[in-house]
Amino acid sequence: MNEALIELKSTDVFLGSFESMATLKVTLMKLATMKLKPQRTLLVGAWAWLGAVLVAGSGVNAAEPLALPILQPVGGLSVPVPTAQPPVQSVPVQSVPAQPATQPAAQAVAQLSDAYALGPGDAIAITIFNVPEYSGSQQVSANGSLNLPVVGSVNVNGLTLQQAGGVISAAYQSELRYPQVTVVLEKPRPLRIAISGEVSRPGLYTLAPEGDAQFPTVAQALQTAGGVTQAADLRSVQLRRANGQGVAQAVTLDLWELLSNGDVRQDLALRDGDAIVIGETSVVNIAETNRLSASNLASGTDQAITVAVVGEVFRPGAYEFGGASASAEGAEGTVAKGRTTVTQVVQQAGGIKPSADLRRIQVRRLTRSGAEQLIDLDFWALLQSGDISQDLVLQQSDTVIIPLATDATPSEVAQLAAANFAPDEITVNVVGEVEQPGLLKVTPNTTLNQAVLAAGGFNRRATETVELIRLNSNGSVTQRQVEVNLETGIDAEGNPLILNNDVIVVGRNGRARFNDSVESILSPLLQLTSPLNLLFRMF
Repeated sequence: MNEALIELKSTDVFLGSFESMATLKVTLMKLATMKLKPQRTLLVGAWAWLGAVLVAGSGVNAAEPLALPILQPVGGLSVPVPTAQPPVQSVPVQSVPAQPATQPAAQAVAQLSDAYALGPGDAIAITIFNVPEYSGSQQVSANGSLNLPVVGSVNVNGLTLQQAGGVISAAYQSELRYPQVTVVLEKPRPLRIAISGEVSRPGLYTLAPEGDAQFPTVAQALQTAGGVTQAADLRSVQLRRANGQGVAQAVTLDLWELLSNGDVRQDLALRDGDAIVIGETSVVNIAETNRLSASNLASGTDQAITVAVVGEVFRPGAYEFGGASASAEGAEGTVAKGRTTVTQVVQQAGGIKPSADLRRIQVRRLTRSGAEQLIDLDFWALLQSGDISQDLVLQQSDTVIIPLATDATPSEVAQLAAANFAPDEITVNVVGEVEQPGLLKVTPNTTLNQAVLAAGGFNRRATETVELIRLNSNGSVTQRQVEVNLETGIDAEGNPLILNNDVIVVGRNGRARFNDSVESILSPLLQLTSPLNLLFRMF
């Protein structure tokens, strides 16, 4: 300290010739941060007081007001000490009391505390005004403390930057007079975020802040977790935050506003220890569900899903779609890339049967909580008016249910059979008195008359009444007689639509039956007489 005192006394400052008001203020601040013995403090303070009076009297920088130091007792002696200014922090933080109750989405940005709480792994820069030897970069240790010069360990775990500055300033009170401490966050630690509810991969995630301390947002965290499911309620996304403040805060975000109107205020920046909870919808809006699937918040198309289809399809069962190769192999070939919809699943299952009820198709969906959602679809509206929203985007473990129609008209059945979610072709077996009997591949909307014509038509031995044999889905077989009239259109009785694996038997007419009977009687006699005829011809 003696050297410091001699240096101060040897300067122009203490000779009463201050060049500017700034020089005086800096000198007074130096005096405030030094620990000197009472006698030396009095001597140095006297020189400073004299310099202040001389500057005030000489009019140097008269435009700048002069704040004369005040006298404070130190060690029984009165010495002049400059008025200390409150510490200045690099990150101003508004003090917001913790709100345990959930806040509305419109108030989320204003009421959720975004103050950064220090923790193990944070790198900070500490600046103590005019004391560079105590300033520098520090890293918060595993126990949440800093190892500072001279004063040693100081715990800052869970404190904001402003609070940490106050704690460090208090630690240096024994070494410095009125230390002014500034704390700046140089490199934040990785954030641990919990994500639960309607997301593809719920769990705990570690997210690293991007450059310039840009913290991850809610949307980025959901994308890291594989995206939200189709059952997610984006209007009620809950963000819970403790942030080292003791009592947790909870706000409700409306991410649907983000998707619909671009309200980025709903996409809050995250802090270490935040928890995101995605609830499930109570009422399913098909149009909104499909819009959600097209956003980058939804699960990615590279994730394989398994869905089931039951009911009035030709090959019911479970099918896998998507995956790393973005395709699913089945009997019908490769499914195209993109989101999996109901029509794709039906096509993969061999197509829908003409007996299906398109107005009452259902999708059974299980949520993360174990609850079951039943989504009603009207594929008849898709056929008639092109309502593409009825072609619902599916997700993992969905089940498509195709019911049996009870009152379908022939014209409706024909339209269904011509749709693209019906099979491309069906197999029918035409036997009997036709020109080309055998198995035929025909389109699903083929009628009985068309099937007969596809087999070459009747030959001259055929009767116009045919037999239609049908194998039903329950394992039973129906058989009925149909009188063929090529001029009749689609008719349930006179010209029904052919279903897959139907058998059409074309019988013989009366003349053909008579000729066949006569031939069966005379055939043995002719076989006996044929050698005699050959003998007579030889002679």
